[in-house]
Amino acid sequence: MFEALYRYVAPFVTLTDKEKVVFEQAFTFRQVPKKFKLVREGEVASEIYFINKGLIRLYYTKDIEEITGFIFQENLFASSFDSLLRAAPSIQTLETLEDCDLLVLQGQAMDKLYERLPKMNVIVRKVAEQRFINAQQILSSFILDSPEERYRKFEMQHKDLLQRVPQHIIASYLGVTPVSLSRIRKRIID
Repeated sequence: MFEALYRYVAPFVTLTDKEKVVFEQAFTFRQVPKKFKLVREGEVASEIYFINKGLIRLYYTKDIEEITGFIFQENLFASSFDSLLRAAPSIQTLETLEDCDLLVLQGQAMDKLYERLPKMNVIVRKVAEQRFINAQQILSSFILDSPEERYRKFEMQHKDLLQRVPQHIIASYLGVTPVSLSRIRKRIID
């Protein structure tokens, strides 16, 4: 159950057997069905999720439109971090796109881990750095790239998601309509 998580943290820290026990005790395992809302807009997030299996979508709601901000897949941490860290209502929704197997870390348990396992500071910093890099790449792409270039980058970096994620969600993530995405894909094929 923890193998993927240990592979994720291995480049950052080496945990002793004793530290692994402390680390594992902080998490709970949860299976969640497809289309389950882990955090709803307006709720205060209290958990962080490590995805062993499945996909989670982070999205914003504007009027009645859902705008995808990120798609988390296996071997990533997901949360409404802004809400969790500030203990403020979330402006995002986290929803599963597939049945998920998650390792769940309560915010309070994370705070205790900082004290009991100082290496947790390094792990969380590395997770935050990766989230920052992802956000910068997404922002840069919206500023510098055409919709077709954004799609080509998505295809190169996340080819497996093209088969797993509904097209309207991919279109939303790329900032285009589903019709525009169909036209982009047709031009690339032709």
